[in-house]
Amino acid sequence: MSSLSRRAFLSASVAAVSVSRMSALQAAVKPVRKAQITITFDLEMSRMYPRKEMLEWDYQKGNLNQETKAYSLKAAQIAKELGGVIHFFCVGRVLEQKDVQWLKSISELGHPIGNHTYDHVNVWATEPEKTQFRFQRSPWLLGGKTAAQVIQNNIRITTEAMQQRLGIKPDGFRTPGGSSAGLDQREDLQKLLLAEGFPWVSSKYPRHKYSPPDVAPGVEVYESILSAQQSAQPYVYPTGLIEIPMSPISDVGAFRTSHWKRKYFLKSVELCIQQAIERGEVFDFLCHPSIMYVEDPHFETVKLICQLVQQAGDRAELVGMSEIARRYGEQQP
Repeated sequence: MSSLSRRAFLSASVAAVSVSRMSALQAAVKPVRKAQITITFDLEMSRMYPRKEMLEWDYQKGNLNQETKAYSLKAAQIAKELGGVIHFFCVGRVLEQKDVQWLKSISELGHPIGNHTYDHVNVWATEPEKTQFRFQRSPWLLGGKTAAQVIQNNIRITTEAMQQRLGIKPDGFRTPGGSSAGLDQREDLQKLLLAEGFPWVSSKYPRHKYSPPDVAPGVEVYESILSAQQSAQPYVYPTGLIEIPMSPISDVGAFRTSHWKRKYFLKSVELCIQQAIERGEVFDFLCHPSIMYVEDPHFETVKLICQLVQQAGDRAELVGMSEIARRYGEQQP
């Protein structure tokens, strides 16, 4: 897909937006520093994929099928060839599978792999049985633990599994799911993650508008997604934990919620990255290979992101999330 300016795309695709409006937007944004773009893959299975009636993955998020593993490895190879990096987040149950050589190969290619809890638990849950569908169906697995104990154990054993099975320590932590508030009101979770050795977290997903299912996104949806990028910039909690939000729109929202066509998704990604480059901001692309192998089988999104960063020259860089955290951590007194 060729690079398009926001004005060119919106003028051609959505006539309702005036040229003057887009010109004003472009004039108002000037690069202040190098943009940091990161591609992230959450290694888990998603409901409704590969079939829309598929719901069983809710209970066995880490039971990756062969298509998801193959897609992840191929994406890692493509990104490497294009001079990029993908930051993976691994659900611990993935490491129960017999063959994990594909994941070792991803690590050997230089791609970082973070902790995504063992069972894909809801870290905001305050009742143990609500931390994961698996525990609602099999409550005996909780062993009398509180919600906080379940969450801590889920994080800790994933770290241990990665060390024993892959020979690596997790590079960062991403919460399963996201919250528009991140961990703003959860000092307990901030301290828990710091105690487990994580200097940064990716937990915030800003609110934005969605198009109705099977309806092409209008200008108001694209503008909402672009506006939400301001709330997707990293910041530091009072505890010192660094937050690196997920940038809208995720593949879940685009394909599972709104049933977008791939071209809509690619346009949204391009518009957001162009804006990030113009403003010298961060863009954290979030996707799931269990969705993308169905919706983007030829890796068009990964290729597009790498190409946009290459075209930007010294105005942008494609990095792992720890590099982003390092820059924001250095800004603190």
